[in-house]
Amino acid sequence: MKVAVSAGEVLDKHVTLELEAIDRMYLNLYVPILQSERGISHFFREHRGHRFASSALMAPMTRAFVDSISRFSNEEGIEVVAFRKGDRKDDVAQKYLRKFRQDEGVLFIGKAQEKAKVIRTEQRRNEHGGTYAWLVSSTAMVNQYYFYCVDEDFGPFFLKFCSYFPYNAKLCINGHEYAKRQLAKRAIPFEALDNGVLSCEDPKALQRICNGLSANKIDALARKWLRRLPHPFPASDRRAGFRYDISILQSEFALTQVLDRPVQGRVLFEEILRDNLDLGRPDQVQLLFDRKIIRRTPGSFRTRVITDGVIPSLHVDYKHSRIKQYHKEGRALRTETVINDTYDFAIGRRLQNLPALREVGFQANRRLLNVQRISHDCTIGEDAFHQIHQPQVVDRQRASGLRFGDPRVQALFAALLVFRLGPRGFTNRDLREHVAPLLGLRPDEFKQSRMTYDLRRLRLHGLIERIPKSHRYQLTDLGYRCALLLHRTYTRTIRPTLSVAADAHTAKPTRLRIALEKVDHEIERIWREDRIAA
Repeated sequence: MKVAVSAGEVLDKHVTLELEAIDRMYLNLYVPILQSERGISHFFREHRGHRFASSALMAPMTRAFVDSISRFSNEEGIEVVAFRKGDRKDDVAQKYLRKFRQDEGVLFIGKAQEKAKVIRTEQRRNEHGGTYAWLVSSTAMVNQYYFYCVDEDFGPFFLKFCSYFPYNAKLCINGHEYAKRQLAKRAIPFEALDNGVLSCEDPKALQRICNGLSANKIDALARKWLRRLPHPFPASDRRAGFRYDISILQSEFALTQVLDRPVQGRVLFEEILRDNLDLGRPDQVQLLFDRKIIRRTPGSFRTRVITDGVIPSLHVDYKHSRIKQYHKEGRALRTETVINDTYDFAIGRRLQNLPALREVGFQANRRLLNVQRISHDCTIGEDAFHQIHQPQVVDRQRASGLRFGDPRVQALFAALLVFRLGPRGFTNRDLREHVAPLLGLRPDEFKQSRMTYDLRRLRLHGLIERIPKSHRYQLTDLGYRCALLLHRTYTRTIRPTLSVAADAHTAKPTRLRIALEKVDHEIERIWREDRIAA
């Protein structure tokens, strides 16, 4: 059986279902004004009418909240499970989920001690020698209550409350579970994949469902269950405006491509791993999403392969976020952008920013796949080679050729590969900082005018294009193919081969040198025979 190893061939001919969907989302529920000491002081003094704000006033609220959870558990017949250290909470939830037969409800309530931000009171002295209470932020190990639930529209999720003031909460949902619930409600036949969909009778309807998972629907889910579950703030506080708001702590945006034959995906992914680890020293390549990376930019910019058992996954890190790619359950290629801090992309954390975040995540997935697709099909024809190698005249502007093997041209090709995934492109200075070290120079020794000359050559040859209304450039598809092929050909074939050929008398008898000598002898034999015949 022939196995396709080209990314383009596999993704074009062997994908039976392609789905873009929000995967897991981890959301923060908080009362905005209660996130600062001044706001908490306002709550107790102005709203509740106490003379002083103190943590002593929080203790009765905490006892009332914990008692309400206990009453809720007894009245509803819901088990309270104390999580032990090392317990996998999702595994415990799955056991209860398998026994659950209702459309929606609470599976169980989990209890665990975890570190959380809390407000304490410390005694301070005034100028007259007296003491007064002062609120300060701190951390402590406190009880967290997990409400594992099933919603008729969203499927399984959990809502976690901190039992200590200001009672911040966390909401965790799964977009693929939401899609499965919606397919079932619409009576659209489908086959489930663990945390995904393997097949669907109406793929377009499935994609519309995933696209319809909006911030408003997520907000409505949170409000619905805040009304049903024990609430730390009484109705009088909520009517006064002390209500939970929602922000995004972590979001995962997944592109799943189900393959018709599992072996196709396995071979393809092995090739992708090998190629990305070897291309242009990827441990030094900066994966850009939507922000310029400078020397002071925090975080790690790297490519890693992490193996879980025998299943490898490719991870490309950017600041606090990453793109993860793996072969899912032997049936599908999953490409997933995980955003742990929305500020990495100059986007706010409020839930209303979900559309902008969705665009960043899904575009990152597509860009990575486009690079991998091209990197496995990077052939250029003779015409394209001559177009690059020979001088060009475009709109009466003349550009000298980019001669293959010229050190400056090879440095340009190598540097251009770094910027392939950058949606904001690159500037004269960005490219100069990468080209100069490849030529053994400091960036300040490679003049801006020289880089301007090279940018003009690259642009007129069609390898780069200017981003409208800016002084930034981006690599074209042709530019990426040509830079990739010519850079690899020079570094992997021409340079090592010629080094052996040039050192034929002193080099060790490697297989390559022996092969070159055979070629040389064969050429000599043919020349002599032809000469004799003539």
